[in-house]
Amino acid sequence: MGSHDERINAYYSEGNEATRLTEQSVGGVLELRAARRSFSLIKPASCVLDIGGATGVHAAWLAEQGHEVTLVDPVASQVEIAKAHSTFTALVGDARELPFDKETFDVAIMFGPLYHLADSRDRLIALSEAKRVLRPGGLIFVAALSRLSAFSNSVLESGGQSITAGDVEVLRTGDWVNDGPGFPGGHFHTAAELRHELENSGFSNISIRSLDFPSLVFESLKPRQELIDSADFLLQNLEETFAGLPIAETLANLSPHILGIGQK
Repeated sequence: MGSHDERINAYYSEGNEATRLTEQSVGGVLELRAARRSFSLIKPASCVLDIGGATGVHAAWLAEQGHEVTLVDPVASQVEIAKAHSTFTALVGDARELPFDKETFDVAIMFGPLYHLADSRDRLIALSEAKRVLRPGGLIFVAALSRLSAFSNSVLESGGQSITAGDVEVLRTGDWVNDGPGFPGGHFHTAAELRHELENSGFSNISIRSLDFPSLVFESLKPRQELIDSADFLLQNLEETFAGLPIAETLANLSPHILGIGQK
């Protein structure tokens, strides 16, 4: 395991993805609700693979909806937490080498792996692996971190007082490596780039949309129910307004997370 992989393991061993999505901020809750709305495309009683599923926040909910769910994640401590749900299978594994036969699943969810695979070849391997284990006609749901949103967040954190060479590099290439504590870095996408990677991996009927636009402003706000509900109402109205419009894919760049949906 390389040093970047080791720092990813260490970072996620210290936290709980379910807490980030449910307790830390309004933005996290909006992201979770939007993800669940997107999962309405999944047919009843599907076999679902949650790749990089962490502690099982999505897997547990999908299992409650009647799906047969398998979670795979490289961080052993996260998998141990996921196993405590006892409603789905949880395994330690790498998105680039999935321990499953071809055409095993109806749906693959990849919310996380593309964030950390800085090398485009690794991202294509991971996407190709997801395609391999999908049955014909199967769906993939992929989340990517927005390059523009990451740049904006960094500038805002400085109070707008500075734009560093690193900020410009993220905007230019999408690549960022953090040698210090905290988020270990990886790759930040544009909407067009995510579409290109899905196409190059052999997926069709691709849809690229914002997952949680415009929730960057909500990332620093503690979750209060009245604020969550009003913000979610706004988000759903925006989703309905932009649905099917050519500009929707471009606007996805303003979202902290970009969602890609494709079909095998």
